[in-house]
Amino acid sequence: MAGVSVRTLHHYDRIGLVTPSARTPAGYRVYDAADVERLYRVLTYRELGFPLEQIATLLDDPDADELHHLRAQRDMLTKRIDRLRRMVAAVEEMMATKKQGIRLSATEQAEIFGDDWNGDAYAAEAEERWGDTDAWRQSQTRASEYSKEDWKRIKAESDDLERRLADAMLRGVTPGSAEADALAEEHRAQVGRFYDCSHEMHVGLADMYVADPRFTAHYDEAAPGLAVYLREVIRANAAKRG
Repeated sequence: MAGVSVRTLHHYDRIGLVTPSARTPAGYRVYDAADVERLYRVLTYRELGFPLEQIATLLDDPDADELHHLRAQRDMLTKRIDRLRRMVAAVEEMMATKKQGIRLSATEQAEIFGDDWNGDAYAAEAEERWGDTDAWRQSQTRASEYSKEDWKRIKAESDDLERRLADAMLRGVTPGSAEADALAEEHRAQVGRFYDCSHEMHVGLADMYVADPRFTAHYDEAAPGLAVYLREVIRANAAKRG
């Protein structure tokens, strides 16, 4: 009825916590309604974290302030619940980090990529679009190997390349020229940190930079028209390489 083992009942009997009201001629313990009620009270206190000795005092000492003890235990439980909630949040963050392949906390990602970075959403969208591809699997494996310092270096190199691309566009460097091709190959190499990027795949990425307004906004923030310029630089470079 109470969901406790015979061994537990025997232990409670030995220490005088829950003593059965009677025994059968064969020696079996017999618990009446009052015994069962006491057992439930013991189990309730145990669930709240009271030690057995304190439970015996609460149940048997007429001068015991049961309400005082319950309030103290409530405060302890509230603190424990808060701690467990923090632990759950930490575990969930670790799970998200493992899933997206980046071994960085949300705080570290914001520090490196900016406060508007939403790694969970980006990872979920990428997995939905490319989760069944070899490139996705490669990216998850490779990204998981990068440390915080690696990500800082990658971000800095990416920012530097975008500045040089913007400068080339503003100087009128023609797509297909030697300088533009070198920039295209450097961009492809940066993508290659995460997965093997063929020239054909590189062109697909370039098309997405223009088709997806979020990518367009990112590149055009460095210089208006940079997303389209980068697409043309990548296309011209890929056309030469077959």
